[in-house]
Amino acid sequence: MSDASTPPPEEQQSQAPLIEHLIELRSRLLKAVIIVVVIFIGLYAFSNDIYRFVADPLVALLPVGSKMIATEVTSPFLAPFKLTMVVAVFAAIPFILYQAWAFIAPGLYKHEKALAFPLLASSILLFYGGAAFAYYVVFPLLFSFFVHTGPQDVTVMTDINAYLNFVLKMFFAFGVAFEIPIATFLVIWTGITDVASLSKKRPYVILICFIIGMLLTPPDIISQSLLAVPMWLLFEVGIIFGRIVQRRRHDDPDPAD
Repeated sequence: MSDASTPPPEEQQSQAPLIEHLIELRSRLLKAVIIVVVIFIGLYAFSNDIYRFVADPLVALLPVGSKMIATEVTSPFLAPFKLTMVVAVFAAIPFILYQAWAFIAPGLYKHEKALAFPLLASSILLFYGGAAFAYYVVFPLLFSFFVHTGPQDVTVMTDINAYLNFVLKMFFAFGVAFEIPIATFLVIWTGITDVASLSKKRPYVILICFIIGMLLTPPDIISQSLLAVPMWLLFEVGIIFGRIVQRRRHDDPDPAD
């Protein structure tokens, strides 16, 4: 006589793969957390140097006698600590995404794997490219505008924690914005839309780019344009790659799995 609380063999068999997937997911998440912690430990000794590097675009433009300040007791410790943790996560992104790739790859078809890995690598490079664009192009122009347009009798002395929050927001905004070619390519590749339809919506896309620039950057036309214009150009790059996808589909409409 079987126990009523014991699930039937069919249900047990269906639960087994789910449990195995959950165990694998936990294992890969644990590996990602460990690598972030290891990188953080290795970088922590250089936390102040990392903060100085990030603050350099503003510090280099401050008037003589001006400097950054800490308005909170814990800021001299917490600001570099927070920045080092974020840098550790940024540095671990390739490994984290690899763990995600290794988890989902067994469920993909052969032609999907051939496309997914280049997209994954491209998304990493584009995100880093967006952060680098913000640091080397946007920050010098933006901070120069802010520092030199204020009243002459106002001394610029930025709080280190407020500055960190600002630059992290900008890094994230530009990093995500530079993913637009990948997003555009994916909506075309999956058949959600096509190149002709996206091309017709170009004026609306440009308007949305400037709205996003307005929401994610300080309220000045320079910083908004520095985000909106690259977003629009990257959208055009996605359109170009989308055309390539459509042409290949036309030549080979039924790719082998």
